[in-house]
This record gives sequence, structure tokens and C-alpha cells, in this order.
Amino acid sequence: MKTKGIVFMILLAGLTVSSYAQRFALVDVNKVLDNLDDYKKAQEELDRVAAGWKQDIAVEYDKIKAMYNKYQAEQVLLTEEQKKQKEEEITNKEKDVRKLQKDKFGEEGELFRRRQDLVRPVQDKVYNAIQEYASSNGLEAMFDTSGSAGIIYYSKDLDKTEAIIKKLKSK
Repeated sequence: MKTKGIVFMILLAGLTVSSYAQRFALVDVNKVLDNLDDYKKAQEELDRVAAGWKQDIAVEYDKIKAMYNKYQAEQVLLTEEQKKQKEEEITNKEKDVRKLQKDKFGEEGELFRRRQDLVRPVQDKVYNAIQEYASSNGLEAMFDTSGSAGIIYYSKDLDKTEAIIKKLKSK
């Protein structure tokens, strides 16, 4: 009798697990974003702007290097006061360039703000499409496989990335 009870419990547990089996799905958000022209354009714009700023900063560092080389060459001819003044000029120029670099590329820098302005609307559009897809298909959760979600195995049948891309392209 105990064996029948255990078998019944195992069957009941199996039925319960199988009833929840399709209430979640997976999506590769990066792949979805990479398939959207708006996202590609935003990324290209950010890359172009960042490259320009990097070039500007490199030019400024070249100027600092030239100032230092000139100082090294003239150092023997300068008085202590002149040496101190030149060193201060070089140091101040380095501080200015580091500040420029931080203003452009820092955590709250201009590149971050531009990314928010250009990419956030596209990301919101993708997340809204995912939410609509999940709601209309009775899903309780969708997991992003592009990040560090911790998923090490999944059935390819659960991946709804292509369905999200089709949904976004049909709008």
C-alpha cells in the first residue's frame, strides 16, 4: 500500500510540474536589439560621437607630450622659477584633459546621457513588446539569455527571440 501511495504522489508531482512547464520562456534581448534598425542607428551615432571625442582627447594628450618634450629640452636653460611654472602648466593641462575625459566618458558623462537619450526609447519598445508577448501567451516569466542570467541549459523550443523580432518588425 505504501508503494501505491508513493507512486501516486510522484504522478501528482509530475502532473503539477508539467502544468507549469510552459509558463515561462526565454529571449535573447541583445539579439532582438541587434535586429532593430533604430538600435543600430543609435549605436552607430554613439560610436561616431565617442570616436570623435577620443580623437579630441588624443590630440590633447599629444599636446601635453609635446609640452613635456619641449620642457625636457629647455630644462637646463631655465631658472628654478621658470621650471616650476612650466611643470605647473603641464600638470594643469593634464588635469584639464582628464576632466574632459571624465565629462565625456565618465559614469554620468555626456556619452552616458546620449546613450540614455538614443537607446532608452528602443529598449523600452523591446521590453514593452516582450511584456505584450508574455501577457498574450499566458507566460508568467521570460528570462533574458543574453546577460548573466545564470541559465546554463534550455530547450531551443523555449527561445522566443525570433517571435519578438517578428512582432517588432510587423509594427
